[in-house]
Amino acid sequence: MTGSNAELAISQEKYVSAATFRKTGAAVATAIWIVPLDGGRAGLLTSSASGKAKRLRNNPSVTLQPSDVRGRVKAGTAPVAGTVELVTSGPDFEAITSRVKAKYGLMVPIMRLVDSARHRGKGPFPYADTGVVITLQG
Repeated sequence: MTGSNAELAISQEKYVSAATFRKTGAAVATAIWIVPLDGGRAGLLTSSASGKAKRLRNNPSVTLQPSDVRGRVKAGTAPVAGTVELVTSGPDFEAITSRVKAKYGLMVPIMRLVDSARHRGKGPFPYADTGVVITLQG
């Protein structure tokens, strides 16, 4: 797949490895859920307190590649670059939230429970309070 086909296909994947970049330029890959948005864009949800959100606030570049649930990149796939905008309300945030719930169903409340247990006793860590709107580059 090349060009716009690859960009459109990435948002149809169940899991995607998203590489965000530290201030030093070092890439940090994370397995994410992804949903398609209007205008050839894609979206995902994250916590405003996550490392991913912090890195994206400093550098809006991201590289996406199809992966398994653990973030292991699928063989024979090519990375797709994009730039992001972080949103906490509005139509894009609502679209991402509803599409994640539609695509991943029962996994959403299960992951919310797992995430809250994982962060218990570590202070506030909001779940999925930030939408990441990705404009895919071709």
